[in-house]
Amino acid sequence: MQATIKKLLKEKNAVLLAHNYQPPEIQDLADMCGDSLELSIRAADTDADVIVFCGVHFMAETASILSPQKTVLLPNADAGCPMADMITPEALRQRLGQMADMPVVTYVNSSAAVKALSTICCTSANALEVVNSLDEKELLMTPDRNLARNTARQTDKTIHLWDGCCPIHDRLTVDDVKAARAAHPDAKFMAHPECRPEVVEMADAALSTSGMIRFAAESDATEFIVGTENGLLYPLAQKTPGKKFYPVSDKMICADMKKITPQDILDCLTNMSGQVKVPEDIRVPALASVERMIALAR
Repeated sequence: MQATIKKLLKEKNAVLLAHNYQPPEIQDLADMCGDSLELSIRAADTDADVIVFCGVHFMAETASILSPQKTVLLPNADAGCPMADMITPEALRQRLGQMADMPVVTYVNSSAAVKALSTICCTSANALEVVNSLDEKELLMTPDRNLARNTARQTDKTIHLWDGCCPIHDRLTVDDVKAARAAHPDAKFMAHPECRPEVVEMADAALSTSGMIRFAAESDATEFIVGTENGLLYPLAQKTPGKKFYPVSDKMICADMKKITPQDILDCLTNMSGQVKVPEDIRVPALASVERMIALAR
């Protein structure tokens, strides 16, 4: 099956992307692995005609936003994101109608339609930079309340919260971290900014998934407790051989990130099924919010 998939990828001039939380067999098949926005940006720079995104729906939408001329395929249409589902454009319009005029900073883990109503996007890695880039002293940050709270602790701006979260990261508790540290006393604890503030406070570093991989590679430490979805343990071990990685908790599993199988990839390439295409009236304003964020790094 792997050989057939590779053959189809070449025949259709397709690039296969896999998020860092995908199962090992999917990551092994991929041309690129990484964070969601990072993958979309890298895929946009290729000459591929087709992007096969092994992740969840909002990630495929982001690829479509950045590469409207390419065909974007999501191998399993049921792979969604509970956090992205916690905000709709209708609910955001209603909330904005109840507030004073202020910018909206939206986490990339959101639908294209929500991005289209936003001033600027952010990632878990650059949220503070994005917030501090704004002239306004008051803003609404959507949809992750934990990322917003963790950002608010580092700035003097007033950040209004949207009551959404990643259920996987939000379920991690202080007691979970204490138990992991007791089991691995010499390990550094890396937490994702989607975790609760009291958990992030316990971390040696609060980082995105790609940030965790870089941190582990550059650190003198040889043992790490990984405070994010347990799929990241695989690329960590692959890219930093000789170091040990422990899940902070066995409950850190995202079922949506495990839905795509090699058979799904084979089927979608064979039939060119599962296309995700963002309509232009949504794509153009969504692209503007993403590009405002990307411009900060230039």
